Amino acid sequence: MIKPIYGVMAEFDNPTALVNAARAAREKGYRKLDAYSPFPIEELNDALALHKNKLPLIVLCGGILGGLTGYLLQYYVTVVYFPINVAGRPLHSWPAYIIITFELTILFAATSTVLGLLALCGLPMPYHPAFNVPRFALASRNRFFLCIEATDPLFDQERTCSFLETLEPREVSEVAH
Repeated sequence: MIKPIYGVMAEFDNPTALVNAARAAREKGYRKLDAYSPFPIEELNDALALHKNKLPLIVLCGGILGGLTGYLLQYYVTVVYFPINVAGRPLHSWPAYIIITFELTILFAATSTVLGLLALCGLPMPYHPAFNVPRFALASRNRFFLCIEATDPLFDQERTCSFLETLEPREVSEVAH
């Protein structure tokens, strides 16, 4: 039985070579790319086209939901469920609701930030197929890796391997599931 392949990975010596390889792969038409580096490389975001970030929208929705929850909870309790007229004041006195509304806005936004970040990063992920590449442990020290995933529409194992070889990597490896 043949193990399904996750992709093909190339190892590079420096960040410039990784960024150039990522750009070349994007220009060639590959879209399912991932890069691994021991430190952040700002140019890599441009090379991999990673600019679409959904986290701010998730945080905004969480904050709005928190604010509405805080306000409507107080409104329901003081106006609908348990109305008490104190000294002839109106039942719906919105200035008194501001503090709890603000606090729940912050609480829900912070919680949605943490949960959204974990979800968007696919965490917790105790295992990734890239760990099957023996030299991948160097990604946390001094090596840089570019992986073209098998789910890419242009992926053909032989052609992708030969394309990565033209980028002059240290090594090209298959990544098995």
